[in-house]
Amino acid sequence: MPLRKITTGFLEFQRGTFQSKRSFFEKLAVKQQPKVMMVACSDSRVDPAILTNAEAGDLFMVRNVANLVPPCALDVGRHGTSAALEFAVVYLEVEHIIVLGHSGCGGIKALLTGDPALDREHTFIHHWMQITDEARRRTLLVARQQPIEVQLRILTQEAIKTSLANLLSFPWISERVEDGRLRIHGWRFDLEDGNMYVYVPERDAFEPLDLELATLMQGS
Repeated sequence: MPLRKITTGFLEFQRGTFQSKRSFFEKLAVKQQPKVMMVACSDSRVDPAILTNAEAGDLFMVRNVANLVPPCALDVGRHGTSAALEFAVVYLEVEHIIVLGHSGCGGIKALLTGDPALDREHTFIHHWMQITDEARRRTLLVARQQPIEVQLRILTQEAIKTSLANLLSFPWISERVEDGRLRIHGWRFDLEDGNMYVYVPERDAFEPLDLELATLMQGS
């Protein structure tokens, strides 16, 4: 039973991890001070905390379909991702925002293949994925003749780049990036080879994360 596994897991956490780190969790109960925010996909296979061996309090997270960041829109819409960004940047003063994509994303595949799940009858999904429609056009422009696997990888990366550009449309993000208080990053996790690929703007390329690149990210 799926729920039995989840409830048993919590009870094990409560008896083991929580009790053994009681003072740590008591401090967290008073205040959170994460330095990193992640915009990740809702996909059950890609948990940012597991992928990074993060502890409670390390990551401020928002997860949505295809890990997209919408452009800044100052209207009466209910913008959940934008609200999370505002809280993390303005109030928590995070120092890094990572847009974390991954291989095998259902939203990306549906966008590329014209899956019926993205038609206008599915209002929320349809409008949400329009955020990255320009990335789809860019992908088809350069890779229309490539195998579907190549197109999906390119579209995943182009969607991450679109989200990075959209981050800069928020004035309180762009001003902090400009003065060095905040850095933004694009990552893509490959479920098959286990590598994390990091976007390097200077080379317009996604490169495998290693210690050298991690050091460069801290100082760039």
